[in-house]
Amino acid sequence: MADSVKKWYVVRAIGGQENKVKNYIENEITRLNIGDYIDQVLVPTEKVIQVRDGKKINKERVYFPGYIMIQANLSGEIPHIVKAVPGVIGFLGEVKGGDPVPLRRSEVNRMLGKVDELAIQNENVAIPYMVGETVKVVDGPFNGFDGSIEKINEEKRKLEVMVKIFGRKTPLELSYMQVEKIS
Repeated sequence: MADSVKKWYVVRAIGGQENKVKNYIENEITRLNIGDYIDQVLVPTEKVIQVRDGKKINKERVYFPGYIMIQANLSGEIPHIVKAVPGVIGFLGEVKGGDPVPLRRSEVNRMLGKVDELAIQNENVAIPYMVGETVKVVDGPFNGFDGSIEKINEEKRKLEVMVKIFGRKTPLELSYMQVEKIS
């Protein structure tokens, strides 16, 4: 098969089962020896760092929940094989009884560029705090003090927390790890 014939399609899958469906499709490719027709199966993900209980947790989150990208030549039985995979709902843009609609080149470049960009940009921290929120200092010389968040500096990943010390409000610059929410 010539690579020029292969186009990118979006397969709709049951939300939350994208990786399982991807594995099923890859197993079918191997089992039925149709690697000439299907090049890549891709679940667009992004790396997100969450702060839980004062610890950083790296997680991969599906960027487009319920969608899987597939580079394939959908001729003959290939669309039916893909649709028969457990967890697959169908192809995106497909008209009932019609052929699956391939992605435009610009869409593919944008999606693949976005996936690469997200893989590189792994310090994308979900900020777990908001200005005005009351927090407890859990680390450093002011351990045990409560204060309210005045400013959030995303670049430095620091918070400016206003703490009352001896009856006077004092600003402290603390990292996300040095405070925790008061529930």
